[in-house]
Amino acid sequence: MHLPSVKNLKVAGKRVLLRTNYDVPLSLTGWVVDETRIHESLPTIGYLLSQKAKIIIISHLGSPGGKVVLNLSLKPAVDVLSELVLDVTGKIKIPLIDKMGLKERFAKKIVVLENLRFDAREEANDKNFAKKLASLADFYVNDAFACSHRRHASIVGIPKFLPAAFGFDFLEEVKVLTKLRGKPQKPVVLLLGGVKEDKIEYAKKLIDWADWILVGGKLVEHDGIPALLNHHKIVGSLIKNGQDITMKTAEEFAKIMAKAKTIVWSGPMGNFYDSNYEQGTKKIAEAVVKSGAFSVAGGGDTEAAITKFGLNKKIDFISSGGGAMLAFLAEGTLPGIRAIANDKYQINNL
Repeated sequence: MHLPSVKNLKVAGKRVLLRTNYDVPLSLTGWVVDETRIHESLPTIGYLLSQKAKIIIISHLGSPGGKVVLNLSLKPAVDVLSELVLDVTGKIKIPLIDKMGLKERFAKKIVVLENLRFDAREEANDKNFAKKLASLADFYVNDAFACSHRRHASIVGIPKFLPAAFGFDFLEEVKVLTKLRGKPQKPVVLLLGGVKEDKIEYAKKLIDWADWILVGGKLVEHDGIPALLNHHKIVGSLIKNGQDITMKTAEEFAKIMAKAKTIVWSGPMGNFYDSNYEQGTKKIAEAVVKSGAFSVAGGGDTEAAITKFGLNKKIDFISSGGGAMLAFLAEGTLPGIRAIANDKYQINNL
C-alpha cells in the first residue's frame, strides 16, 4: 500500500488546506535565520498552483502556549514565502489571516492562517477546532513531516473531515527513512543533541538498531540517560556553563564517527547560534562529513547549524524532522501517517 500523494486528489479549481512546517528559527529582531523549511514546501505549492487550486496554508511556530504571542507570528515566514512563490503573473502577494471567518476571506491564490498554536485547541486535538479548519477547504494535504509525530488537531484531526493526502516533501522523507530503517549500512552511529527530551525515549527503541548512540547537548542532563549507558552508548560532557560540549568530547565523538558507515544526527551539541559556543557543534558537523558515511541529519536547529557552517550540500539527506525522524525510525509510522493512510498501514508495503 502506497501513501496517497497530492497528485491522487482532484484539486483543480478547489480549495486545499495545506499543512506545512514553518516552525523556523527567528533572530532577536524577527527575521528568519534559516529558510530551509519554507523552501521544502515549494514543490507542493507549485503543483497546487499549476492545478489552479486555492491554497490555505496552516502551520505553527514555536510554543506560544495557546495564546497570542506577537513575536511568534508567522509573518516573517510569510514575507519569505511571498518572495519565493511565483506563478505566470510573477510574485504572488500572500496575506496572513489572523481569524477564520467567511470563505470570501480566502479567495486569493494563496493565504496563510496565523500560528495555529495561538489557539490552545490545536495542541489539545480539539475535534471542533479541526472541523472548523476543515470547513475552509475541499481537500487536506499534509506536507509537515516534522510535525506528524504530534497528535494535534491540524495533523490527526482534519483528515477525519476531508479527503486527504501527502505533499511531495513528506513522501520523500518517508521514502528515504524507510530505506534507512530497513537496511542501514553498518556500523550505525546515532548522534543526539539539543534539548527535547522525547529523543531519549525514541533512542531507547533504537538501541539494537544503532551500533553507537552518542549523546551531547542539554540531553546529557536527562533522567533517562542511564538506560542508554551500556556497551557503545556514550554520553558527552558539557563545559562549565553548559552552553557547549567540551572539545575532548567532540574529539571522542569524531573518532567513533570515523568508523561509521551510517550516521543519523538529530540536535546540536550546544548553543551554536552564539559564536562563542559554536565550536562543539561545528566540530561534530565537520566530523559527520569527514567520516564519509551515509549521513542523515534532522530537526530545525540541526538544519540551521548545517546551514550556518555551509555544509548543506555535504550531508546526504536533511530531514525536516528531529523528533519525527527518530519516531519514524523507531516505530515505522507516525500519528500523521495513520490519520490519512489508516491503522492497517505497514511500513514494508511502501
